[in-house]
Amino acid sequence: MSFFQGRIIGAVSALFLIAGCTTPGGDPGSQTGGGSVQSPLILGTGTFEPEGVPSFQSTGTDVGGRVQSLREDLVDIQDQLRSENETLQAQRQQSRESAQSYHALKSDINAKLQVGTTPGNPRLVSQWNQAQSELAQVDQSIQQMNSLSSEVSSTASQTGYLLDSIRSTFGLSGAVDEDHAHLTVLEDAANQTAVLVDRLDSELTEDIQRQTAYLSTERSNLNALSVAIENGQSTGVSLSNRIYGQASAPPPGGASSRLGQERPLAIITFQNENTRYEPQLYNAVNQVLERRPNAGFDVLAVAPQGNSEGESALATNRTRRDGERVMRSLASMGLPAARLSLSATSSPLVSNGEVHVYVR
Repeated sequence: MSFFQGRIIGAVSALFLIAGCTTPGGDPGSQTGGGSVQSPLILGTGTFEPEGVPSFQSTGTDVGGRVQSLREDLVDIQDQLRSENETLQAQRQQSRESAQSYHALKSDINAKLQVGTTPGNPRLVSQWNQAQSELAQVDQSIQQMNSLSSEVSSTASQTGYLLDSIRSTFGLSGAVDEDHAHLTVLEDAANQTAVLVDRLDSELTEDIQRQTAYLSTERSNLNALSVAIENGQSTGVSLSNRIYGQASAPPPGGASSRLGQERPLAIITFQNENTRYEPQLYNAVNQVLERRPNAGFDVLAVAPQGNSEGESALATNRTRRDGERVMRSLASMGLPAARLSLSATSSPLVSNGEVHVYVR
């Protein structure tokens, strides 16, 4: 066990004893630390094929001519509906295939990370890039569906206008019985078409919402996965999946008042630019969020006090950059900015620059 791991695990245990272990936690069946929670993309399955419009023998009346014109309008609307249905089915298929490929790539990456690999393994980086491309295909499908939604809304308006025209034609003079019989058939067909258009619009809206939520979740998971690849060790899903509720506000003036008064969740000492800390930090934060999903985190960069004002300023700037690095790591793991704060101080309690992470 490394020095850092010993410090961070000890800090986690102490924090739970201080905060209490009875805080409501997350889903006991969720995976942490080494697994990936699969979030399959679930889309609608409905198809929207109109039955068609029967042909009518011309009656030779003016109303009969009007019936033929209305029939042609309904045929055009149904053709539009068939085209829109084909577009929806094609976009659904593209999204499903992209999501399946994405999850296969993510599973392969996680399997390799589980057994350990080199930091920044180029093969995993390549797979990560492919996974990102698959998510981009889902995003493209959402854009196509948004465009389709506008077309379906237009079709719905045309269908409603056509129904009004059919009904008003019943009141025209000069019709024979066959004209009214034909109008009745047209009205039934137009009503059935309107129902299909409405169902298509409803499922399309749900598909867009589901894909948008899916894409947001998996982008966060993919960002968290990039952290694991960079370190060559498995972490888990995005921390955004662990949070809900609202965190309390950070302390006024930053977390410097907590130094020496509270035991931090983690203390990170950067030996060099290659200091590896993210897997252990992820696990520590993840454990906190399982028990306190509304927790926030305060990052404090603690610099040693130098022999002169210039030395102190240099040490503070250097340590603050380390704190910013930890902030970026936490953000890439899925923590939103509203859950984080960064402050800096100097203290005779430390001999080297440290970054402390506190829970609030």
